[in-house]
Amino acid sequence: MNKFATAGAIALLSVAAAGAAQAGVVSLNFENINATYPSGFAFINGFYDGGTSSDGTSGPNYGIAFSSNAQAICLNSLTVSCSNTSRGGLAPGSAEGALFFLSGSSTVLNVAAGFNTGFSFNYADPFQSGGIVNVWSGLDGTGTLLATINLSLTPSNCPGYGAQYCPFAPVGVSFSGTAESIEFGGVENQIIFDDVTFGSSNPGTQGVPEPLTLSLFGAGLAGLVGMARRRRKAA
Repeated sequence: MNKFATAGAIALLSVAAAGAAQAGVVSLNFENINATYPSGFAFINGFYDGGTSSDGTSGPNYGIAFSSNAQAICLNSLTVSCSNTSRGGLAPGSAEGALFFLSGSSTVLNVAAGFNTGFSFNYADPFQSGGIVNVWSGLDGTGTLLATINLSLTPSNCPGYGAQYCPFAPVGVSFSGTAESIEFGGVENQIIFDDVTFGSSNPGTQGVPEPLTLSLFGAGLAGLVGMARRRRKAA
């Protein structure tokens, strides 16, 4: 194998490895939990854990289970009014549903397989300060506290969308160790969460190549192009 083929093969193998690492990032967008759009506020239940929501819908099985009070809220668009919340036309593919809770002082999600590196999400909290999100090493908000995110108030300004909970703001944290649960704390019916992301401190990054991955991909293509040119000259 000539040096160009070798360079291309190594670069493409590097891309595959980087892509595999990126695949470990999981982002929940809370779409399709409600059986129809626009409709209702279904309980998430086993939607992301191989089961179904209270509406009988099912999603990808990430092994992620929610507290019984966790619900999916319907989000407004320019033509649909189903709540007091909207993404304001942003985040295509994540603009119809989000996470909230109507009872209790918090809601918890468990990731039995664990995750590391970082955690992030988008949220809307224009009225009630004091929200807090904790990352725990054990299930059900137990074990060692690995990280805490204190939520600041967000703006309330999305003309045309009929929603005071709009726009959403990104927040995230990096941490050491392995986490198995997240506790979303605050006043019920006052904070909305979306694009809950595991393995990254930037929300909604699932499936988005890192700059390093893109450069490796370019190097691989360059190597393969060089190899093709040499073959043409030899012919």
